[in-house]
Amino acid sequence: MQLRMSTRSVEGVLVVDCSGRVVFGEESASLRDTVKKLLAQSPKVVLNLHEVNYIDSGGLGTLVSLYTTARNAGGAVKLASLSQRVGDLLQVTKLLTIFEVFDDEEAAAQSFKKDAA
Repeated sequence: MQLRMSTRSVEGVLVVDCSGRVVFGEESASLRDTVKKLLAQSPKVVLNLHEVNYIDSGGLGTLVSLYTTARNAGGAVKLASLSQRVGDLLQVTKLLTIFEVFDDEEAAAQSFKKDAA
């Protein structure tokens, strides 16, 4: 299944709804390009991964790259609504210690307000 993305704003934070697979190749490149364009508009991005059913090592690399790009720009990429499989993968790879992960995008969007306070 191809990666599909849609973008919307929740409380001034850009949310990218991802659906499908985040794998090395076209999907990872598409996600990277989309989020980098959004970071140019706003340093606050939430990736809603609720409908992502698979991430490979290339996809994990892309997530880490986007995290680093956002941090270097003074912003952040936060993750929301992880599926069980994706959550387990991030735990096994210890990436849960790097990313801020939230149960839903509203909580992730609110966290940006707490960060600013």
